[in-house]
Amino acid sequence: MLIDYHIHTEYSDDSVEKMEVIIKTAIEKNISEICFTDHVDYGIKIDHDIFEQMNDEEKQKIGKLLNVNYPSYFKEIEILKNKYKNQITIKQGLEFGMQTHTVEKFQQIFDSYDLDFIILSCHQVNDKEFWNHNYQNGKTEDEYNLEYYEEIYKCIHLYNDYSVLGHLDLIQRYNKTIYPFEKSKDIITKILEKVIKENKGIEVNTSSFAYKLKDFTPSKEILKLYYELGGKIITIGSDSHKAESIGSHISFIQQELKGIGFSHFCTFDKMHPIFHEL
Repeated sequence: MLIDYHIHTEYSDDSVEKMEVIIKTAIEKNISEICFTDHVDYGIKIDHDIFEQMNDEEKQKIGKLLNVNYPSYFKEIEILKNKYKNQITIKQGLEFGMQTHTVEKFQQIFDSYDLDFIILSCHQVNDKEFWNHNYQNGKTEDEYNLEYYEEIYKCIHLYNDYSVLGHLDLIQRYNKTIYPFEKSKDIITKILEKVIKENKGIEVNTSSFAYKLKDFTPSKEILKLYYELGGKIITIGSDSHKAESIGSHISFIQQELKGIGFSHFCTFDKMHPIFHEL
């Protein structure tokens, strides 16, 4: 059973891929279920309705830094779900790039739409991006790694309407060297204990292969710790921004999870986990 639960389309600011192209590609690859999880990142991006009220100069400054166009997004998913209902299961989700000061905005979005699945990710801290090192600049490696995990820990105490934590050790993607697991194990343990207590989960994000990382995302140490702590809810997603990478390395990760000790992986329906045997 091939299922991909982390997919971006043209509704994300960093993708131009059409939903229907993704669906057709998934069907060709014998993927039985997908979930669209386009980006929402309050703090550094704005909503389309606000953007439309801006003048041309303001719009030019914003560029493509826009959140999902929610009405169009959910309308198109519904149309495509009906069109391809006999060939593939399609679920509607979002990836919430949350920060402690943006929680209220995300709650408003969650309360406004009917969602199957929410990935809670940390892409920025204090509106500073990781990919360009604005967040890391001026901090020691210890400081920015600990602060990153602390931001996640605070967010999951402030916000509960999510399904899984996305690419939990994302900061490793931008580290110059692999940060020792033992240095962040205590805070990661606290995060995972909270996740398990609240009946939430984590994802395995197979983009680690595309980025040529030396470990999975999250790392094998984190996956093993999650299992040892009693974690059971786990999803697998390609984090695809192009149709060609849909389903990438998912069958391999299924076997790796089985090797760690997991017996099931999850899909979601109306925010409730559904367990499938590995």
